[in-house]
Amino acid sequence: MLFLQISKHAPESCPMHNEKVKKASIDLMAKMDHLTKKHGIKVIGGWHSAPDHSFVMVYDAPNLDALMKLSMEPEVMTWSGYHTTEMKPVMTLEESMKTLK
Repeated sequence: MLFLQISKHAPESCPMHNEKVKKASIDLMAKMDHLTKKHGIKVIGGWHSAPDHSFVMVYDAPNLDALMKLSMEPEVMTWSGYHTTEMKPVMTLEESMKTLK
């Protein structure tokens, strides 16, 4: 199942200028591969928009429960303290077309 995550932070919480958020971001990225594998999640892609102070991630996860467990990992919770996040189940356009037919 594909999930789209959109995370935003306030300008004052920008990891480019806030040392605490920078540390939380570096700590999370250092452990992300291990944490996603632990919960059976594959990262499809990730993007950062510096001017918009946002991150977009796409995950392939067995279910929402796996993502919820990932979100409760200490490194993710620390990082999340500086961001607001939306999580949405999504499908590819090809999958959507199959559903329409």
